[in-house]
Amino acid sequence: MAGKIRLGKGLDALIPPSDSALKLSDVQQVPIDQIQPNPHQPRSTFPKEQLTELAISIKAHGVIQPLIVKRSGPGQYTLIAGERRLHAARLAGLAEVPVVLREADDQALVEVALVENVQRADLGPLEAADAYQQLHEEFRLSHEQIAERVGKSRVAITNTIGLLDLSEAVKKALASGQISEGHGRALKALDSAQAQSAALRTIISQDLNVRQTEDLVRKLKGYKPKKVRKPAAPAEIRALQDELRDALGTKVSLQHSAKGGRITLYYYSDEELDSLVARLLKRRP
Repeated sequence: MAGKIRLGKGLDALIPPSDSALKLSDVQQVPIDQIQPNPHQPRSTFPKEQLTELAISIKAHGVIQPLIVKRSGPGQYTLIAGERRLHAARLAGLAEVPVVLREADDQALVEVALVENVQRADLGPLEAADAYQQLHEEFRLSHEQIAERVGKSRVAITNTIGLLDLSEAVKKALASGQISEGHGRALKALDSAQAQSAALRTIISQDLNVRQTEDLVRKLKGYKPKKVRKPAAPAEIRALQDELRDALGTKVSLQHSAKGGRITLYYYSDEELDSLVARLLKRRP
């Protein structure tokens, strides 16, 4: 991920910036069945293929980076960070895993799990939106404060949370990877679930990109591009048009440029045509 994630206040004490910051005495072995997953883990799915690959590595080399846990009761621990390693270690059949004990409240559990996933770009857009919304509603963090904690802009946080307002059909397509977050943001401009679903069908059937989706949404909202007005003719050209109109008794359009131009004469009946021809040829109609 480009750019360094800035941990929120207090989070850097939970996740050391590098393995070198840990002392050997900080690490202890804990039975894996005594560790409960982070209840505030924003990520809802862990691809089986990735877990299998990690489990094979753990079988060969062990868990290289300790899990971060907090004590939740006698002989019981709650995971703070390391969800994938925990699942893979169980898949590998490990009885114990290395852990580092930390103190953390519920807000820290949400933040650490969120930051850890954002660092690895593991979260889907809706999973991130749910986590941001939880920090905002449950822990009263502003969008700006959330942005500081996960190293993103305030606008990015607001836009991601806005995905939660999409119709269920659009959210399902977004979660399954049929459309991107950019498609979702474009569809959010449509007011009704029916309109979003109709646009979604068009996007999928025609394989529209985000720019094309934005154009589609504008059309569905009745947007019409403004007509580009032609620049006004110079004053001397307008004066000449008026002079020709008065002399010929009909509308005259004069288009002039450095390389020449054209004069257009208008008539609205056979009689007007005869009269105009007579004037031009200087004969009686």
